[in-house]
Amino acid sequence: MTHDQHGLAITGASAAAVRHYDRAIDELLHFRVEVDAEAGAALAESPDFPMGNVLSAYLGLLTTEVEDARTARARFGAFRRRIDETSLPPRERAHVAAVQALLDGDFLRCGALLGEITVAWPRDALALAAGHQIDFFTGDSRSLRDRIGGALSAWRDDDRHLGHVLGMYAFGLEEAGHYDRSEEVALRAVELNPHDVWGIHAVVHTYEMQGRFGDGLRYLDARVGDWSTGTFFNIHNWWHYGLYALEAGDVPRALTIYDSVLADGQACMELVDAAALLWRLHLEGSDQHERWRALADAWPRRVAEPFYAFNDMHAVMSYVGAGRIADAERLITSRESYVLEPRPGVTNRDMTLRVGLPVCRAIVAFGRGDYASVVDLLYPIRHRINEFGGSHAQRDAVQKTLLEAALRGGRRDVARALVSERINVRPCSPYNWLKQAALADALGDRAAAATARHRAGGLVRAALPDTTPGG
Repeated sequence: MTHDQHGLAITGASAAAVRHYDRAIDELLHFRVEVDAEAGAALAESPDFPMGNVLSAYLGLLTTEVEDARTARARFGAFRRRIDETSLPPRERAHVAAVQALLDGDFLRCGALLGEITVAWPRDALALAAGHQIDFFTGDSRSLRDRIGGALSAWRDDDRHLGHVLGMYAFGLEEAGHYDRSEEVALRAVELNPHDVWGIHAVVHTYEMQGRFGDGLRYLDARVGDWSTGTFFNIHNWWHYGLYALEAGDVPRALTIYDSVLADGQACMELVDAAALLWRLHLEGSDQHERWRALADAWPRRVAEPFYAFNDMHAVMSYVGAGRIADAERLITSRESYVLEPRPGVTNRDMTLRVGLPVCRAIVAFGRGDYASVVDLLYPIRHRINEFGGSHAQRDAVQKTLLEAALRGGRRDVARALVSERINVRPCSPYNWLKQAALADALGDRAAAATARHRAGGLVRAALPDTTPGG
């Protein structure tokens, strides 16, 4: 028996396979594409290496790509048939059970099993990383925080991956609303490892949630060489850059980012970012039909069968943005049939039923100009949108859709409450004040509208002194 780089026992692997496995974990924590090659090399050395097969399966399942999941299911099934699982040590046996739960579509059980592994073996970096992603996919902010927080005391200051663990913890802190602590921990993570793109991501999430778009732009500009290339996560961080640009009213800058980076995305998580940026422009009346058309063309095979409701929402956004309402409706109809069948333990079925379908129907209603239906669909579920995953920043597209529909549909009472909520959480957000101005216009209060617009412009000038505010 040998041990991995974090001191955990490893069975069924040659010394060369373990070296590849350790390198694969390092690449995974850095979000680098080389993780696939290293994981493959580990299995080439030792085909029945349990943790190598576990890692390979997680890599296939956590992309939220249907084809990747199908391949992972076949390969892991063949692995299980070749081995005697009763001979595996407890940690490896627990990982096999966690992977199987995920293969069966039970995100929640997989997350719980990974949590048990973390309690018993807090230095299991793979259990931490995979569990962290499961918490993200299920929108569980408390577990995003506590899964990592509960393991931190087992990590030493001289651990080479301490910074990565801190980066995960910082993101969990941010999603749970601990912004001061999140910023402190995230900055420490990046100090330990300047190329920790997840730690950088935690910093920019914290600034996003506090409305500190100027700080976010300056931070990303100062570290552009650390996060913008060389990983499969750079597109998402560019998306955050685009959000900051939109907050500042700089639509041309956001579109430049879209055209140079986001428009070339191929994976589901990259298409999600592209749709999410364009949808925010769509809500403001910006016609991007050609960009939408190209994006909509990329979605059909990726949502041909149900897998992750969060992806479905962004596919529907793309279809609506491109004017392909019929395609959006066909996708919704297929998901309506999907949820009619009992699927015990399939997390996506409940996600689709409780959140995915209402949100997708609301997006189509918005595209049709049926703003009353948008409000009726979204307002009752607005506090449980997290149930189908994503971050607060990503799900804000849904909240903004609700607010815009309330404004356009004359639901001034709802719009007033929603704008008030946003301003009192983030009074430094120009977007929030511009919506206050739109509401005041609707109420015929020109003075209040002018005051709110002046406030929005002042916030942009204060955050970015050399920027002329838009909007």
